[in-house]
Amino acid sequence: MFENLKVFENRFEEIGQKLYDPQSAADPAVFSALMKESRELEPVVAAYRRYQELTGALEEAKELLESGDQELRQLAQAQLRESEQQLPAVTEELKLLLLPKDPNDEKNVIMEIRGGTGGEEAALFAYDLYRMYTAYAQRQGWRTEIVSLNETELGGFKEVSFLIDGAGAYSKLKFESGAHRVQRVPETETQGRIHTSAATVAVLPEAEEVEVDIDPKDLQIDTFRSSGAGGQHINKTSSAIRITHLPTGMVVECQDERSQYKNKDKAMKVLRARLLSQEREKADAQVAAERRGQVGSGDRSERIRTYNFPQSRVTDHRIGLTLYKLEEVLAGSLDEIVDSLIAADRAAKLEASAS
Repeated sequence: MFENLKVFENRFEEIGQKLYDPQSAADPAVFSALMKESRELEPVVAAYRRYQELTGALEEAKELLESGDQELRQLAQAQLRESEQQLPAVTEELKLLLLPKDPNDEKNVIMEIRGGTGGEEAALFAYDLYRMYTAYAQRQGWRTEIVSLNETELGGFKEVSFLIDGAGAYSKLKFESGAHRVQRVPETETQGRIHTSAATVAVLPEAEEVEVDIDPKDLQIDTFRSSGAGGQHINKTSSAIRITHLPTGMVVECQDERSQYKNKDKAMKVLRARLLSQEREKADAQVAAERRGQVGSGDRSERIRTYNFPQSRVTDHRIGLTLYKLEEVLAGSLDEIVDSLIAADRAAKLEASAS
């Protein structure tokens, strides 16, 4: 099954020799690239070597079972049992390590949350989701920074765009894209009736400048005075920036910084991420089979999760996961959901690769 993995092992050993070569060490770019490749290959090679050890031990045990020596046969039986018990887990690990990696997994994230159906209640729910994700980011040791914000009079968010800066942020948050639904009794509801509202979440990997070629002539850049109902999150200065990408009609605003330059820089990050996401969506549409092997399509119109307050229940509809700890989840305890989504995605991809 893994006969071709010897190539990985040979390359790993070759890189090891090059890292000790003074010429490689003298060129920071070359040395950094070699270190990166070595780190990527190391878990594959370690698992492959373990696989080789176990299959070798298995063959040796089978040969010893033919021995006329009773003591050797007993040792062989014990070795055979041990190898047969460990081999499936190592085989599965190798399969997972060999799955195609998402090139965006290690990138930072631009997250956009918009209140949907439900008016003020939807805006309040969008604020709850923002707090949930920033709390989760804090637990992961990631940094968050608001790009733009449109608040309501009651403290809800009509929409909010923010950066999440941290290793592996996209790999953990990419399955959050979609429609999130909330069921609860609003504070303004006098009859005690449960209302259903929704908010949409978009998770975009931060794009490098080299990934998206933007012609400055295609940009219309306007400045304006920041505005918002709440006022505590934004600075009411004339430094807010609105960038319009003329070919697509895409509009990005940033009003969080006092510096016009910083706002422009943030807005350009969001624009690059949106344009890259648009290109990826076009490519994904052409590879429908690959999309079927993933957990959810990432379509923002797809209802992915329900937050039910009366039952203290959170249900992820894609994988049928239900947790009765709503308060913990909204406080940023997302690990169980995130890990389950990642595991389901890997399982789906393994199944697709085997078929």
